[in-house]
Amino acid sequence: MAAQDKPNATAAILIGGLLAGLGDITQAFIVFGHYYPTATPFRILQGISRGFFGPHAREMGWTSACIGLFVHFLIATTAAAVYYLASRKMRLLIDRWVICGLLFGECIFLFMYFVVMPLSKVGWPHFDTATYITGPFGHTFLVGLPIAWSIRRFSK
Repeated sequence: MAAQDKPNATAAILIGGLLAGLGDITQAFIVFGHYYPTATPFRILQGISRGFFGPHAREMGWTSACIGLFVHFLIATTAAAVYYLASRKMRLLIDRWVICGLLFGECIFLFMYFVVMPLSKVGWPHFDTATYITGPFGHTFLVGLPIAWSIRRFSK
């Protein structure tokens, strides 16, 4: 087996997490910024850390924004690690990476909105046009698909 044919778990997970994190945060900045004039990138990042700190996150300034950015990419990288580990047992995730990636992105959205957020200090999520654009649609193409592509690319 040549060096380029060996699986590279670290690259697969980190690149998948980076691409998913960038796609997701970019869409959040654009879509929520369009629908809500006060939804600046700074406030969106603070909103992520609100899951830990509750409404106090807004009073924390740049600290909560930086924590939000870190947590956002940690979650994206964790999702990539989950997909990678699952792909070691289910070859289908590599062979049919497009459809599996799209479904995985949808599963991430459902898990975040119906398990993580209700259990955090955010509480039950509010659903509106921006949520539907970034959630069921955005997560499939900008989170699940890049993760699946990265895992396939580095898992030959």
